[in-house]
Amino acid sequence: MPSQGNTGTVRDWHFNLVLDAPLTEEQSDALDYSDRSNDGRIGLAEAPGYSRFICAFTAETLTDAVAEALSFFDDLPGVLIRSVELDEIALAHNGMATAAVVPAPPELADTV
Repeated sequence: MPSQGNTGTVRDWHFNLVLDAPLTEEQSDALDYSDRSNDGRIGLAEAPGYSRFICAFTAETLTDAVAEALSFFDDLPGVLIRSVELDEIALAHNGMATAAVVPAPPELADTV
C-alpha cells in the first residue's frame, strides 16, 4: 500500500530485538503500563538466559521498522539491545529467505 505523503510503499517487517540482560522488575512494570508497548507490535519473550522482543512493524524499509521499534525503549531506561535478529520465519515473511541465507548451527547460535 502506498504510504501517505511519500512515493514509497510500506509493508510489514518481522524481527527480534535481543536484550543484553533480562528486564528488571522496574523495567517490566514500566513496560506493563506503557501504552506504546501494548499496541500489539512488540511482545516480550523470556526464558532462562533468553530475553527478546518479537516485533512486527509497518514501514518502508527494515531499517525504518527497527528504528521505530528501538524508539520504544526511550520509555525504558537501562534496557540494552544486544542485537537485531531475523529467524527463519521472519526471513521468509520478509521475503529474504534464499538458499544462501541459513540459520546458524545450534552450537554457534548459543555463542553469538
